[in-house]
Amino acid sequence: MCKFGPLLVRGTNHLKFDTTLRMLKKRIILYFVLCSFIYPQEFTIGRIHYGGGGDWYSNPSSLPNLLEYVRLHTSIKTTEKEVKLKISDEELFSYPYLYMTGHGNVRFTEHEIDRLRIFLERGGFLHADDNYGMDQSFRREMDRIFPNNEFVELPFDHPVFHQIFDFDHGLPKVHEHDKKPSQALALFHNDRIVVLYTYESDLGDGWEDAEVHHDPKEIREAALQMGVNIIHFALTQ
Repeated sequence: MCKFGPLLVRGTNHLKFDTTLRMLKKRIILYFVLCSFIYPQEFTIGRIHYGGGGDWYSNPSSLPNLLEYVRLHTSIKTTEKEVKLKISDEELFSYPYLYMTGHGNVRFTEHEIDRLRIFLERGGFLHADDNYGMDQSFRREMDRIFPNNEFVELPFDHPVFHQIFDFDHGLPKVHEHDKKPSQALALFHNDRIVVLYTYESDLGDGWEDAEVHHDPKEIREAALQMGVNIIHFALTQ
């Protein structure tokens, strides 16, 4: 039996919804997603420890800060820190929300490819945030998982930008990198987003402690708010 209570979400901005029926449908979907995993009472994020040499552990203060922000600005109960795990770990399916970042190479074994595909097809969600340098290898590995799927850029009116906080111009830009526009790219499976790839944005840097990157307060706030939106969307899509 799933022991995870209903997630009654409030925001400092308004929560958009079309109809009572739509919200009820979301809650039903959320219930089945949560109950399909051995899910802890408190929400947490599973940070992927991947191979290939990339710094999967980068931005160490980012996820604790994001989890705290979720706890303060919604009614979702969260843990204080993320869980670090490998795709091959037995407890992978206990954490339906995964996150990965880094600057360098990403490489999965064949076993990890198969396991991550099963995880995503069974209701799991992966948020990948390019910390500048993982783009080429990450896209290569996603192509190994879903060779017949392509990333789709989400338009500014997509629900992920209007969950708790409104982002009328899409994904916030935290760091310049190659001076390209930030993009929210999605991989779909059966009409559900299973992978959200935030590119040329660097949300994780914006989630870090203020003294790490010295980002302006409004940039850090936007990054954290977008993180809340992504989590809420993943749990209710």
